Amino acid sequence: MAYDYKKIAKSVIKAVGGYENIKSAQHCATRLRLIVDDREKINEEEVGKIEGVKGTFFTGGQYQIIFGTGHVNRVFSEVIKLGVGETTVAEAKKAKLTGKNKFQKAIRTFGDVFVPIIPVLVATGLFLGLKGALFNNNFLSLFGMTIKEVPKILLVLIDVLSATTFAFLPAIVCWSTFRVFGGSPILGLILGLMLVNPALPNAYSVADPSSGITPLYLFGIIPVVGYQGSILPAFVAGWIGSKLEIKLRKLVPATFDFMITPFLVLLIMLLVSLLIIGPILHGVELILLSFMKTALHLPFGIGGLIIGFFWSIITLTGVHHISNMLEISLLANTGFNPMNAILCMCGFSSAGVCLAIALKAKKKEVRAIGPSATVSALLGIGEPALFGVLLRYKVTPFILSCCINGIAGMLAMIIGLQGTGNGITTIPGILLYVYSPKQLILYIVLAAATFITAFITTWLFAVPKEVMSE
Repeated sequence: MAYDYKKIAKSVIKAVGGYENIKSAQHCATRLRLIVDDREKINEEEVGKIEGVKGTFFTGGQYQIIFGTGHVNRVFSEVIKLGVGETTVAEAKKAKLTGKNKFQKAIRTFGDVFVPIIPVLVATGLFLGLKGALFNNNFLSLFGMTIKEVPKILLVLIDVLSATTFAFLPAIVCWSTFRVFGGSPILGLILGLMLVNPALPNAYSVADPSSGITPLYLFGIIPVVGYQGSILPAFVAGWIGSKLEIKLRKLVPATFDFMITPFLVLLIMLLVSLLIIGPILHGVELILLSFMKTALHLPFGIGGLIIGFFWSIITLTGVHHISNMLEISLLANTGFNPMNAILCMCGFSSAGVCLAIALKAKKKEVRAIGPSATVSALLGIGEPALFGVLLRYKVTPFILSCCINGIAGMLAMIIGLQGTGNGITTIPGILLYVYSPKQLILYIVLAAATFITAFITTWLFAVPKEVMSE
């Protein structure tokens, strides 16, 4: 159906009380968001009659009209053309945080940084899932092939599709953090790109003992590496950097602000990020590595219980890539990787929780993002489910998921699950267990039990009230 978006925009403006009642407008993936002066002036009945409108609700200080993907951006464009101002970051933040306590504000702000990143994480999850499932010697052997026989150009293209997002994740996080905290997003983007500059030792290579790549050392004691795949260093750098920029904008004379402020922000933040923030988090990573090595050798599956429970929490810090070091070390010494089984079960748990919330929820936003986030989690990328659903409204689903992760991790250790590689989890991870019929059956049974348990318990006890209203 062809929509007259200009006509729709005019109808929206009239139904919500006219230009004088609209402070500003913005949009997300599915909804037109309007900040209004007087909610009572909105004619809900008339809005509902407008062509293309799939629902409305008021939340976060904004009147939100659901048009759906592919339509909302066109309606928004026409609304702006008709003279409505675009919502600034400060306006949106103020509206969203109205009436919330400090903890809720912190969670909401943290979510606002990562929600815009979710679509690319979902896409990357699909690419990684396909890569893990198709370009694997166990699968290719069914056709009498090996990975060496796959055309190099095809492997390169798949690597570009599946690796780019995580290789440049700090740049995306820095950009979004600057945007949320009132800095210049372009400065955040450049700062983030500096953190993964090829001149720095690659974080993934440093984490691989067989690579021969070691950190650079300043004064012989401060390690300097890139931060490929890291979240926390980029988030902290973005937060401090945006605050620094705002401060400098007030101090630097207007004549020199254009060149001096960006210069100082990038210079200071690069040094702070590489020499202070990074090394501190590197110390955190080493502590986590030592903890995980010790935990895996505890009796009665206690190690799996501990690592499983805390894994999603570790993921929040962005230092979870340190597991590469442990997994590669285990594979080099024993040929097997029990850590992978724990991480796989965490993925199935997150997927079950996410799907239960998505199917039971009435809020359009959750119903829209939930299924795709579930698919992404089942293909090994849990961030969309974690940041977009489990932590978006209340911590209850997240805590439940952590508990199920722990139990599933303990059972994985007790029954002796261990993969033959690393880097793929959940459904694609099945390929790491086909070496033994017993391992394969145990993996499938535990994965199904974890997913079903997470789904049922969430459906009965942990769906946030906030998602049960449109």
